[in-house]
Amino acid sequence: MINKKKNVLSGEIALNPGKKLKGCFVKGVFILTCCYAVPALSDADKAQKIQFNLPSADLASALNRFAEQTGMELSYPTAMVTGLKAKPLKGGYSVQEGMNELLRGTGLTYRLTGSNGVTLQKVVDADPKSDSVTLKEMTVTGKSSYADDDPYNPNYNRTTATTATTATTATKTDTPIMLTPASIQVVPKVVMNDQQNINILDSLNRNVSGVSARTGSGVLYDNFIIRGFTTGLVGNAYRNGLLSPSNFYEPSNIEQLEVLKGPAAALYGRIEPGGIVNITTKKPLATPYYALQQQFGSYDLYRTTVDATGPIDDAKTLLYRFNATYLDNGSFKDMVNNDRVFIAPTLSWRPNDKFEANLELEYKHDNFVNDYGVPVLKGANRPVKLPSNTFLGDSAAYRGEQENVLIGADWKFNFNDKWKLTNRFLWEDWSQKETDIIPMSMRADNRTLNRGLFKVQQSWETFTTNLDLNGKFDLFGTRHDILIGGDFYHNKWPGSSSFNGAIAAVPTIDIYNPVYNQANQTAIDKQANNSFQTRLDQWFGVYFQDQITLLDKLHIMGGGRYDWSLNGRGTSTTSVQQANNSFSDIETQNFSPRVGLLYQPWEWLSLYSNYSQSFNGNSGFSATGKQFDPQVGEQFEVGFKNELFDKQLSTSVAFYHLTKSNTLTADPNNRLFNLAIGEARSKGIEVDIKGQVTEKINLITTYAFTDTRVTKDNSGIVGNKLSNVPDHQASVWGTYQLTERFKVGLGEVLVSSRQGDAANTYQLPGYARTDAMAAYIQPIGKSRLTTQLNINNLLNKDYFSDSSAYNGGRVSVLVAAPISVMGSLKLEY
Repeated sequence: MINKKKNVLSGEIALNPGKKLKGCFVKGVFILTCCYAVPALSDADKAQKIQFNLPSADLASALNRFAEQTGMELSYPTAMVTGLKAKPLKGGYSVQEGMNELLRGTGLTYRLTGSNGVTLQKVVDADPKSDSVTLKEMTVTGKSSYADDDPYNPNYNRTTATTATTATTATKTDTPIMLTPASIQVVPKVVMNDQQNINILDSLNRNVSGVSARTGSGVLYDNFIIRGFTTGLVGNAYRNGLLSPSNFYEPSNIEQLEVLKGPAAALYGRIEPGGIVNITTKKPLATPYYALQQQFGSYDLYRTTVDATGPIDDAKTLLYRFNATYLDNGSFKDMVNNDRVFIAPTLSWRPNDKFEANLELEYKHDNFVNDYGVPVLKGANRPVKLPSNTFLGDSAAYRGEQENVLIGADWKFNFNDKWKLTNRFLWEDWSQKETDIIPMSMRADNRTLNRGLFKVQQSWETFTTNLDLNGKFDLFGTRHDILIGGDFYHNKWPGSSSFNGAIAAVPTIDIYNPVYNQANQTAIDKQANNSFQTRLDQWFGVYFQDQITLLDKLHIMGGGRYDWSLNGRGTSTTSVQQANNSFSDIETQNFSPRVGLLYQPWEWLSLYSNYSQSFNGNSGFSATGKQFDPQVGEQFEVGFKNELFDKQLSTSVAFYHLTKSNTLTADPNNRLFNLAIGEARSKGIEVDIKGQVTEKINLITTYAFTDTRVTKDNSGIVGNKLSNVPDHQASVWGTYQLTERFKVGLGEVLVSSRQGDAANTYQLPGYARTDAMAAYIQPIGKSRLTTQLNINNLLNKDYFSDSSAYNGGRVSVLVAAPISVMGSLKLEY
């Protein structure tokens, strides 16, 4: 056969990117090419299943998307495909199977040529009485690639135009990240697997610039700090684009994590200004896949996970996925342990190329013991250093319990190739009960810690839904991608608690010589709850967005959202019913704009800028009885993005200036009331690099400079830095494929000193932590066994991970884990 370095003969076209095509086929030839030539495919490569989700379209468009996803190089005369339609291609197919499906019924076929070629053949003269035909030929070369949700996908970068890798969090459309005028970072599942992250907090701390996650016990929810601002008391993470505001998230059912930096109210409504974390869950696959993993590690950690997926019927219209986890682990802290049971079945229905529906169920049950860390001694500016296993609670009645039931559903209808309608729904029931012995204050001797009792029983019910209409059209020489949508969110919280600063049932403890089992269990059990609350958060919003493309290089995004927000509180010292009777609410209306501009002079470079706002409700009380205006976040951002090495490596650099105003501060004339004059500012630089440097090296590098200040306040903290936010934060993680089966990895996390409280009275020292891994893959028939070992904090550095806001943080600074080892055996088929 003619290969890429030979001449074009007998009407057969061979491509070589960067060379000029000659001959009679120059006119009308449409070229789809990737950035470099690829090696010959092995039989295993050709048989590798790839997940496709291509709707019915004109053949040229379908071949274009097929080439982008598989990395193939295609060239053909335009007339060959004019007027032809391609069948939908959904599910797992090899390159050959995919070509068969796309060409079915088009009058075109193909045959394999050599080690990595495909010859397309067109009917030019056929005898209707015979099956024989005369064919024209062209040679196509290329290689198989991985779908983004392929469990075997080893790539750290996510850039191709599929649902899992576009900036859906940033735009709610299928816009590629390179064409989105905002900073968005993606942490795919392969990174979490390589690092053996069993919570999403570690995945974000290690791999995304400008993000700090609250780690360690004593924090009841996954909580994040993005660009200096917390995402809220209950975490405010999103799940598949809908707010899921509670508990710890189980990573075994997560496909990837997406972090959108900056105010996001134009699409998501009432929100904190730093940004959002969106969790993308696993979806059923058309290709069967099964995995069983057993992890074991330091401090009696045992974790078992199961992942199974595939089609239920022969036509692959009904698919399933099932994930389950059992976790039992202790801690480097005495008496601290937890366990978890988690199951997550999912069904997908794809009856045709126009409609798709998914139904998800999650159940999670956690038992846990909270650790509130160590105190800051009187007169000191740093937390006290104690043996890492020191626990300052007590064993009496010391266990918390959380239970979570979640139902999620979504469906999508494609009217045609340009217009689609999407609906999502989420219902969640979350309950919690716990008894904690908590630190209160240090005595004058700087070794005796006063402790109190905290009991709580609460439950939340959340349901939220949205409806999006997305369409693409041309108008007066410009291309438009519009989004029109609306959403509704409802969260109701009844709860009761008991908080006693000092009772006889909870004695003091000597931090240098702790004695346990001193608390009076009987007295604790008799302690009645004395605080009852009911809370309602609810809003409805409508939004519009238009992404305009001019001259293929200039992309303009504009839009906004109008919200009607209702939040209310009721409190009582006697009962939940009395709290309901005292309930009062505040309604807020607000418009949140968003504009962005992106210029792409070359395919590998994008320059962008944006302006956006966010808002959040204020529920305090003014002395005049006047309702407060909402808290407002405002951001200006510029930056650039690169895709290098045939889109295998991406870089992102952002410069931003972000303010949050109208926050409540105490009224100096009456401490029972508030004033809405508080303001804080954050500005900085963020750098993210991730992807494949060579065929054997994957790399993630991040850096963030974050300068935060309180700019307005009544309590004397103007000019102070925000707590728990380092000026400098950096990380690097890389893996090297030594052989086809053996891989090693090494990483470093560096964090500068941070302020421990809003008054800036003490600091958490900076630290550098080293992590390492090694993995070996052993094929066993059609399955493979992966043996992996990870060592975190390899050099056993002492450091503090976080300072709790509780009691100003001075009695609750969380100690990070010392050196820890985690092993894993994973069988995949």
